[in-house]
Amino acid sequence: MKAPSITRIVACLLALGAASVLAADAGERKFIRKGMGEGEVILKIGKPDHEAFRRVIRGEPEEKTWTYFPHARDRQTMTVLTFHSGVVTEINRRIAR
Repeated sequence: MKAPSITRIVACLLALGAASVLAADAGERKFIRKGMGEGEVILKIGKPDHEAFRRVIRGEPEEKTWTYFPHARDRQTMTVLTFHSGVVTEINRRIAR
């Protein structure tokens, strides 16, 4: 039996990575709540489509937003989460047209 090529191994790893991204169901976005940590959000709905820092001052807690663009399972809704010190403080779900 012939050993698998590097190309096949890389292809399998990419497929596994894509499957984990799909596992983060966009329908779960509506269940995000204030007080959740960044890690919990990533486990529940995956990495954001866009990340922006709102406030970064040395020695003070950082503030940032994560934006999730509309998805096939949540076609009209854009979700913007605001984090303060790594904790969700604001959730903005709006219809995107």
